[in-house]
Amino acid sequence: MAALVIAEHDNATLKSGTLNTVTAASRLGGEVHVLVAGHNCGAAAQAAAQVAGVSKVLVADAAHLADQLAENLAEQVLAVAGNYTHVLAPATAFGKNVTPRVAARLDVAQISDITSVESPDTFTRPIYAGNAIATVQSADKVKVITVRTTGFDAAGAGGSGAVESIAAVADSGKTSFVSREVAKSDRPELAGAKIVVSGGRGMGSAENFKILDPLADKLGAALGASRAAVDAGYAPNDWQVGQTGKIVAPQLYVAIGISGAIQHLAGMKDSKVIVAVNKDAEAPIFGVADYGLVADLFAAVPELVTELG
Repeated sequence: MAALVIAEHDNATLKSGTLNTVTAASRLGGEVHVLVAGHNCGAAAQAAAQVAGVSKVLVADAAHLADQLAENLAEQVLAVAGNYTHVLAPATAFGKNVTPRVAARLDVAQISDITSVESPDTFTRPIYAGNAIATVQSADKVKVITVRTTGFDAAGAGGSGAVESIAAVADSGKTSFVSREVAKSDRPELAGAKIVVSGGRGMGSAENFKILDPLADKLGAALGASRAAVDAGYAPNDWQVGQTGKIVAPQLYVAIGISGAIQHLAGMKDSKVIVAVNKDAEAPIFGVADYGLVADLFAAVPELVTELG
């Protein structure tokens, strides 16, 4: 039994979700191999070989794999999938773009967003916005899985996996890469941040959202937002935390002016410590918060910044 992890990378470094996926794969009990498909991606392959638990890294290097277009990457996975009992990818936009294509071509049911491995054929995953946990058992010959990264610790360093070059599949010609606009920020990346400060509809406006900046600066935190705040135009889409946004599980989550709709809670309730500030004492967010402050956020946030020195 062997598992194949589809690496998410930028041709130079591995994305953090790949490390969590390796941990999930390691719990299956067999060998863990990593597929690094890209162009001039030797550095990413070496990084994968040094991840604890990885016994082999397969490298497919070709110009048409440089941007990991889903059509080409899925074909590359299918070229080697027959050698594995499990194919795993992080449940990020990257993984969700590739694995359904692989599962469909293999004619198997995809197992999405797993949060634990009970046995090689049995997994748990959240349903109903995280209000229930389903135990899923699969009899498929190849199990195609996406891994909720917050459910598993990141694999550490110390591995010494073998690096093996494999033939790259031909360019499908179905799509071509045009451009990528990457949001630039001095703050930590939201999905992997250890501290997150999020604002909700209670912020009132995009201008008011700026009062969270000093608090985030003091804490070294990433900034997030509820869907209501994003829909109202107070914050950009890539800040959205929740069922239809990013799933986060930081050491500290500070919810400012967020009522706590079930869809938002689904994206952050696994945080280690949750602090909520809301003037409505009946707000659902207080039901999951470790610490709650019933106060006007426009007075409380500056006070918090002052107290933090």
